[in-house]
Amino acid sequence: MRKKSRWFTLLSQRCAKVAGKPGTFAVAAGILVLWGVTGPLFGFSDTWQLVVNTGTTIITFLMVFLIQNTQNRDTEAMQIKLDELIKSSRTARNSLLDLEELEEDELDQIRSHYEELADKARGAIGKRSKTKTQ
Repeated sequence: MRKKSRWFTLLSQRCAKVAGKPGTFAVAAGILVLWGVTGPLFGFSDTWQLVVNTGTTIITFLMVFLIQNTQNRDTEAMQIKLDELIKSSRTARNSLLDLEELEEDELDQIRSHYEELADKARGAIGKRSKTKTQ
């Protein structure tokens, strides 16, 4: 199973790198300009329009999956790195590891707790700055 998905990972990484380069954008823009210039030669026919519509639809369809795969891998790697940082800190709570696996209501409860902590901290900062200005 691992080898079977490896080819897709390599393909998606290479495609994402190539797709994000300025040269790739220039080639795509050039193709569209060439398509536009050939319009009068083909009398702006339905077939002429169908060529670019089909091509852009196919490329867009494939790029959606490619971008999602790349984003999923990046997000997973970042979550692992954050988990490692939490794990390595003695004062951090290990219960915060792997939060992305929790249900929405559980995440909301944890977020509320941290929002309360942030409000208290901001209140303390506000009190300190008021005493300094007086």
